[in-house]
Amino acid sequence: MTVHLHWFLPTGGDGRTLVDRHAYTDGGIKRSRITPVSGVRPPDIDYLAQIARAADQLGFEAVLTPTGTWCEDAWLTTVALSQHTQRLKFLVAFRPGFISPVLAAQMAATYQRITRGRLLLNVVTGGDPTEQKRFGDHLGHDERYARTDEFLSVVRGVWGGKPFDFAGAHYQVEGGLVALPPDPQPEIFFGGSSPAAGPVAARNADVYLTWGEPPEQVKQKIDWIRGLAEAEGRTVRFGIRLHTISRDSSKEAWATANRLLDDLDEETVAGAQQALGRSESVGQQRMLALHGGSRDKLQIYPGLWAGVGLVRGGAGTALVGSHAEVADLVEEYHSLGIEHFVLSGYPHLEEAYWFGEGVMPELAARGLLPPDSRAASVPAGAPLLLSRGR
Repeated sequence: MTVHLHWFLPTGGDGRTLVDRHAYTDGGIKRSRITPVSGVRPPDIDYLAQIARAADQLGFEAVLTPTGTWCEDAWLTTVALSQHTQRLKFLVAFRPGFISPVLAAQMAATYQRITRGRLLLNVVTGGDPTEQKRFGDHLGHDERYARTDEFLSVVRGVWGGKPFDFAGAHYQVEGGLVALPPDPQPEIFFGGSSPAAGPVAARNADVYLTWGEPPEQVKQKIDWIRGLAEAEGRTVRFGIRLHTISRDSSKEAWATANRLLDDLDEETVAGAQQALGRSESVGQQRMLALHGGSRDKLQIYPGLWAGVGLVRGGAGTALVGSHAEVADLVEEYHSLGIEHFVLSGYPHLEEAYWFGEGVMPELAARGLLPPDSRAASVPAGAPLLLSRGR
């Protein structure tokens, strides 16, 4: 079993800092910053195209694009970027409660034809009630997962190529149909750590995606979802979402990690932790528990650093170390059953090269990348040149 490596598109902005480029969070509401943050890059199409082309050339399989108020629309952005790339797939994150499942199925089918089969779907049920209400969604946590379950049942049903009827608590569909079903059907990535999320993943996910917890906790999640899937007569594969800071030496990598904290004063950290603590997401609460808001407890496992989670929601941990040390951690997670690694770093353009030129050859040498991976034929330390063509 080889690994599938994916990168991230920072459609909410990028830069050399962990500080949010848009705003700070106050009472669950993002407010404009008075003092501008230095070293940030807006998510214009030219910059995002640079990242996408780099990921394509380096041999990443796909890029994850986030969803939410503070980032560009994932569907529109990625279909535009598909015209700037050759092989790269797009893992499009979306919230299922905001559009019709039949329309979503149709959008996915059209996307597959436009991009010649380069769509993957990341279903985000949503854990922040303030964010959900901003989009007009007032359902509670468990109800949202129940709706996601129905949504994905309808999507798969109408992809079947013939009229599909569905009668549920949230959706009633009569003769739902996608005239030209997607070929191939996009794989569905799905995450969630709550008791309400597990059965939905077991029934619907192709890949269960977890945030980067220490290996033992990841193993517990894998065992949990695998058992639920077996009870449904299904097999689910597994992925993990992590940041990465890889350098030629461990000392350089940790120095880079520590520099990311330079812009974070105690007030910024405390405000972010307070806001994140109000999230209904069980996964987010697990992220917060890894460090407890303390700068003194950020290395939560050898080479696994929780500094990102001091101020950023979602994935809050990073693989930090020399290229070989980061490859060791990838191999350790892989031994637990993780196939898909969805990675990112600040800034995303430069960190894609650090990982692609440093870690990917290490993984290839260990037989963990497929034979057609571009990194498989590149010796460690050899540069990969990004085309400047547009």
